[in-house]
Amino acid sequence: MRRLALAGAALVILGGCGLNPTSGESSGTGPATKVTITVKTDAEAKPRVMKLECDPVGGDHPNAEAACAALAKAAPKIFAPLPKDQVCTMIYGGPQTATIEGTYDGEAVDAAFDRANGCEIDRWDKLGTEVFDVPLQ
Repeated sequence: MRRLALAGAALVILGGCGLNPTSGESSGTGPATKVTITVKTDAEAKPRVMKLECDPVGGDHPNAEAACAALAKAAPKIFAPLPKDQVCTMIYGGPQTATIEGTYDGEAVDAAFDRANGCEIDRWDKLGTEVFDVPLQ
């Protein structure tokens, strides 16, 4: 009876990890990170939309491996909006805007980025051209 209980517990643990309990392989539920990145170079520009998947790397992002590495380095804090009382330098970095929506490491994300002040420029630069794939003037 005790062996049966231990075997059942092992199946529950393995199932919760996304593994097939009989083979130990991935359950095929898809990548833990699957996001849509939308970038505009200015207010009038047509949006550029890129799909990015990580673990395994995929999607139509032109440099998916570098983008996944940049996200891994900056996340999850990069997805949080700046605190309302955050003091930022009033420096304008350009008209570029971006959004990242989807799931990162299994968690829902919906974040907006711009270059309107020093704090937002810093957030943008942490992801940089690796994620947004747009040259800055």
